[in-house]
Amino acid sequence: MSARFPDFRLGKVLATSFTATLTERCGNAVERIPAPNRLVDWLAVSGLAVESCTTAQLERARELRESIHAAATAAARRDPLPASAVQVINDCSTQGRAAAVLTPEGNRRWRLSSASSVEDALGVIAADAISIITGERDGKLALCASPTCQAAFFDTSQSRTRRWCDMNTCGNRQKKARFNANKHESPGSAKQSGRGGLSSG
Repeated sequence: MSARFPDFRLGKVLATSFTATLTERCGNAVERIPAPNRLVDWLAVSGLAVESCTTAQLERARELRESIHAAATAAARRDPLPASAVQVINDCSTQGRAAAVLTPEGNRRWRLSSASSVEDALGVIAADAISIITGERDGKLALCASPTCQAAFFDTSQSRTRRWCDMNTCGNRQKKARFNANKHESPGSAKQSGRGGLSSG
């Protein structure tokens, strides 16, 4: 019987979708790639299929993930980029040997140098991170407004005013919290109806 893993939070932007493999960083953190085979699963659904992953490759992937998170957070805040994060991103980008290929449907796919090359996949993710951090892509980096999340995400909305990394999770949670807070502040009908006590049957 296989272990139950937390679901992935997949987005349209590869680099920030990758950083979302660790969520609730400022609350009770949820690790979504706790084992090498789970990284293999994430890479497969992200169009970067590999055959296998070692523990060392998983550790390198997490190091890249945290470096992208640190650099993207700094960029969103307009702070200087952490030198150590920049180094890891650059190292992963230059070590990867993946090639972009065009599909007959007009889409871009990545061809890795070998079916088991996690390093190639990490190179693609690092290059994607570089493109959003440097402002080459149409959009802007922002930080999730959820106090327990604060993930960096790439806002491509027309107004560039998105507040949540994911409306279905962080956005809904905050809306529910606001609704409950408002409900407690307003006089409750249950209190008023309960003044007369219980009636006898």
